[in-house]
Amino acid sequence: MNNKIQTGVCTLVLTLLVSGCNESQNNKSDVQTDNRIKVETMTVQSAAVEQLNTFTATVEAEVSNNISPQSAMRISDIFVEVGDRVTQGQKLAEMDAVNLKQAKLQLENSELEFRRVDELYKIGGTSRSDWDARKLEYDLASESYNNLLENTILRSPISGIVMKRNYDKGDMYSTDKPLYVVEQIRPVKIVVNVSEALFTHVKKGMDVDVRLDVFGDENFKGTVSLVHPSIDATSRTFPVEIKISNQDERIRPGMFARVTFTQGTEQRVLVPDLAVQKQSGAADKYVYTIVEGKAHYQRIETGRRVGDSFEVISGLQPGEVVVTAGHSRLNSGTEVEIIHSNNNL
Repeated sequence: MNNKIQTGVCTLVLTLLVSGCNESQNNKSDVQTDNRIKVETMTVQSAAVEQLNTFTATVEAEVSNNISPQSAMRISDIFVEVGDRVTQGQKLAEMDAVNLKQAKLQLENSELEFRRVDELYKIGGTSRSDWDARKLEYDLASESYNNLLENTILRSPISGIVMKRNYDKGDMYSTDKPLYVVEQIRPVKIVVNVSEALFTHVKKGMDVDVRLDVFGDENFKGTVSLVHPSIDATSRTFPVEIKISNQDERIRPGMFARVTFTQGTEQRVLVPDLAVQKQSGAADKYVYTIVEGKAHYQRIETGRRVGDSFEVISGLQPGEVVVTAGHSRLNSGTEVEIIHSNNNL
């Protein structure tokens, strides 16, 4: 009886030991499985990507004229206001005419004296030197009068818009700032400093896209009108002048512009934006690639955004698998379990 009991006890103990070992092994297996980080992935592919380069600048008038008399004098009348459209030759302001009246009297006297001497000279009544002296006096008086006339009756040298008026009627004009600023804004121009790498690509006459912050995503067509022939050794850029017809005059000087140059297409790897991580405290970007069940840190250089992906300049090859979800617990060499994989961008 005692032997049977001992045998039963031994059998029970062995059963418990075997069960415990199996459970221990199962627990170890579960721990190993739990140590793998669950991630979602995508296989990157290449595609033809339009090569765009964008530069910022400020809109300028095609022509900007500062209009003022040559010397200080009082302003007698004002004929146009800021915002008015003016035509070439239109009267803008009139200055005090006292000096002009004196110059006119002197011109009339010089003209009478010259005509008298000219008649005498024709009949031999005076010398050539006397005729030359009177002619010079008359020419100088005429030039002086015309100069004063231009500086007394101020006219616009161009057709455009009055952008500034710095004085009022009755003010004494001084030479510290112009009376009027008139600008021609059909067309307008934009001068951008383009990076040296594009020097052989930018040509006079090529079309560019222009966006103005004030008009949101609206696109304006511009044309390269001038490419400067030298590169600035300090900034490694060269100036390029863009013109926009601006027939409706919506674009005004001072607006902030973004000019985009297009240089065809290139085959580039596209990586989903969900895969791209930014290095803390630095501008470096990186992804985690998956090789043989392990995550690997991979620094990349990105270009422009294309939809929900980034163009990759360097760092990835077509066919590589990148992590799109589950980055937070990853380090280079971490074992992973792929719970979802997408092979199409």
